[in-house]
Amino acid sequence: MKILVGYDGSNPAKDALKLAKEHAKVFGAEVDVVTSMAKANVNQMQKLEKVELGLEYAKAFLTEDQVHCETHLLIRGLSPGEDLAQFAEENDIHEIIVGLKRRSKVVKLLMGSTAQHLVLRASCPVITIK
Repeated sequence: MKILVGYDGSNPAKDALKLAKEHAKVFGAEVDVVTSMAKANVNQMQKLEKVELGLEYAKAFLTEDQVHCETHLLIRGLSPGEDLAQFAEENDIHEIIVGLKRRSKVVKLLMGSTAQHLVLRASCPVITIK
């Protein structure tokens, strides 16, 4: 079994990471921790470094309990929802776990929601946690 965690370093993402650890231990699963950035350039080097540190934290958090983990930073020009759904399909993921951030209905309407996109488009079950 393979579990994908959408990770951005936020508190809901850390909660998703904790749940993924529990599921991985129970089901003997591997975990792919994935962060998606639409683009990266020289002006975003600090953000890129922060993302890489977050992925290192996630890997250490999972491997401390002997959960097999791989981290992935995706910069493919897609929205995070599209990117995670595509990654899940390409890598035979069995379950996606993502954290929910509280956002207004207007913001969701204008910008969309990664979790909403995954729930509607992913080819495997999606668990959301808040």
